[in-house]
Amino acid sequence: MGQIIDGKTRAKQVRESLKSEVSALKAKGVNPKLVVVLVGDDPASHIYVSNKEKACADVGIASEAHRMPANTKESDIIKLIEQLNNDKTVHGILVQLPMPDHIVEENVINTVSSSKDVDGLGIQNMGLLVKGEGDPLTPCTPQGVIDLIHSTGVEIKGKNAVVVGRSNLVGKPAAILLLKENATVTQCHSRTVNLGAVTKQADILVTAIGKQKLITAEMVKPGAVVIDVGTIRTEGGLSGDVDFERVKEVAGFITPVPGGVGPMTIAMLLKNTLKAAQKISSK
Repeated sequence: MGQIIDGKTRAKQVRESLKSEVSALKAKGVNPKLVVVLVGDDPASHIYVSNKEKACADVGIASEAHRMPANTKESDIIKLIEQLNNDKTVHGILVQLPMPDHIVEENVINTVSSSKDVDGLGIQNMGLLVKGEGDPLTPCTPQGVIDLIHSTGVEIKGKNAVVVGRSNLVGKPAAILLLKENATVTQCHSRTVNLGAVTKQADILVTAIGKQKLITAEMVKPGAVVIDVGTIRTEGGLSGDVDFERVKEVAGFITPVPGGVGPMTIAMLLKNTLKAAQKISSK
């Protein structure tokens, strides 16, 4: 039976290591600060933002949330972000997604200064990531995925890695980060023919589709590392892309949902905020 990768425990370890770095930066007179921009009334988004505020407080990072009504004009949101870009006390800016339908999310995200883009989703940070240049701020969830794989002790270099999903938020950057770690990467998606034949070849399988129990035991190579990023809300609670109870009998390592990748996303957000503060303060 596969070993369960405990994202909560690993995230706690990351946060503990960040506390001393935050304290060291504060000793130099720099107080790392994250500002979240939340537009609308999506209940899940409000919960996420509250969790981020608590996590910031836990490691000593200051945080602030701008909660704006759903009918806020895109131009007003952009104006706020431009003000935050110019505020030297702010080191990280996060635009909580999704935003209301009348707002073009890319316009808002790309307004965030690349040096404060702690979600790593702006065009400049994503471009640097794709080109393998510089030291960009990297999307939080894929960064957490790589950390969890490392936590198993399994070497990524030379392994066959399959990513199921091609979103800008998870799938694409996860594939790029695995390439950066010298894995041989195959990217699958909803149009992939005979998906199971491809995933069965994976030493490392990362899935981020959002389709409950898409990945069955028959689709997983024995001993594989399985990272489930899928989050589906059901009457029984949160579920993932992977048929966890059956796949854990085949996999070498596997993340649960909840309690796997989720806690790591916020831990990596804190890490990015600290990194942004360190870079900005050193200029």
